[in-house]
Amino acid sequence: MEEERESLKPIEGASRPARSRLPLKGELLLAVAPTVTVLIVFGLVEVLSRQRLLFASLASSAFLIYLDPQHGTNSIRTLAFSQVMAASIGLVMYLLLGPGYTSGGLAMVVTIVLMIVFDVVHPPAVATSLSFAFRAGNESNLLLFVMALSIIVVLVLLQRGLMWLLTRLQKKR
Repeated sequence: MEEERESLKPIEGASRPARSRLPLKGELLLAVAPTVTVLIVFGLVEVLSRQRLLFASLASSAFLIYLDPQHGTNSIRTLAFSQVMAASIGLVMYLLLGPGYTSGGLAMVVTIVLMIVFDVVHPPAVATSLSFAFRAGNESNLLLFVMALSIIVVLVLLQRGLMWLLTRLQKKR
């Protein structure tokens, strides 16, 4: 009974296994938005919290979005669900078991299992669960993380639009 996993394939309408490569100028232009987004998130974190490592996985998410904004693992549903779930699991393990390998290991395993069960496979979320389990600080960091994640969600929309525009411009040449 083999089910197809939506988060592991290109999203509907994408008729290719991976996005086509753009000329170097296009690739660099496409990389600007994730880079700026991550720098904005870092600035937000610096102003509101000193828990920088809690947000490192969002940089990986941003790079995956650059790599292939139309891939199912980068859909808004998959990205948001897996990251919030992972942060929550990590925080719960931290609160129950304290910081350490036990809470980190359990958070990681539970996150991986639930990403598969709910079909929301987004690999950087595993790092999110570890970050919260090892050093969650307090519950307000979860809210800050969700705020930062919302910026990354906007990036998904921006990258898809930019990819569409760059592809159309390349076809006109």
